[in-house]
Amino acid sequence: MLKQRTLKSVVRAAGVGLHSGVKVNISLRPAASGTGIVFRRIDLDPVLDLPASALLVGDTRMCSCLERNGAKVGTIEHLMSAFAGLGVDNAFVDLDAAEVPILDGSASPFVFLIQSVGIEEQPVAKRFIRIKRPIEVREMDSSGEKWARLEPYDGFRLSFSIGFNHPAIDRTGQQVTIDFAEHSYVREVARARTFGFMQEVEWLHENGLAQGGGLENAVVLDEYRVLNADGLRYSDEFVKHKVLDAIGDLYLLGHPLLASFSAHKSGHALNNALARALLATPAAWEYVSFENRELAPATVSRWLTLPAF
Repeated sequence: MLKQRTLKSVVRAAGVGLHSGVKVNISLRPAASGTGIVFRRIDLDPVLDLPASALLVGDTRMCSCLERNGAKVGTIEHLMSAFAGLGVDNAFVDLDAAEVPILDGSASPFVFLIQSVGIEEQPVAKRFIRIKRPIEVREMDSSGEKWARLEPYDGFRLSFSIGFNHPAIDRTGQQVTIDFAEHSYVREVARARTFGFMQEVEWLHENGLAQGGGLENAVVLDEYRVLNADGLRYSDEFVKHKVLDAIGDLYLLGHPLLASFSAHKSGHALNNALARALLATPAAWEYVSFENRELAPATVSRWLTLPAF
């Protein structure tokens, strides 16, 4: 049987919120099977739980933000991506502020934290969401058309393309396909950092965003080049970070996907719109579990035989 997974013990870290600039203490804790991923605002009285659900996403400006009973937890996507990439079904995330710390701007520090305490299987079958028919969302804005799509696929594959009309980004790969039957989440996706543009800083600050952003937790570009002294971690780091975000946003469906995801210029808002469109179309998907590992897709077998993709 392919089993649900949680952390072996508690692991803690501290950092600043990318948008709030506030110091945040975070604890990742084991949770019982069937719990899912639950964020907990332990600074509130009483403590408030915010389950990781696409239906609780409110603000999607520059991040995915859960909102419930007037409380928020923002910038959850990198941690959710790490949970998805390592196959963690159940965990509590304790926070003493309204934003997950940004750390280095990628999912890699969260992967390290999870792997440092280890992952254990639980005696309950893991549930997957298998796509049965295509679901697509599209929108137009000043930059042109954007879209995101889920289609049936015997595994988990993501194809993403971007278009920023920026010389430094134009020199990198702007399209990528990651199929987890062949690729490693830890090696090929997790280290891709968020990125931003110097010319947008004033607008972001005026709107209460990117208060804690800097070269230590983002790839920063001026009008012509990357400003980080160490350059890029991947030749296609920009588009790979979009894949990293999409993995985290889609994991807000509550279960890993068996699907092909493809997108052009999608972001948190459109990713969430796609997740909501899927949940609103019950005929397009079904829950599946695998009592026999041999019957699982190659992606799933490889994913759950190893500590990570």
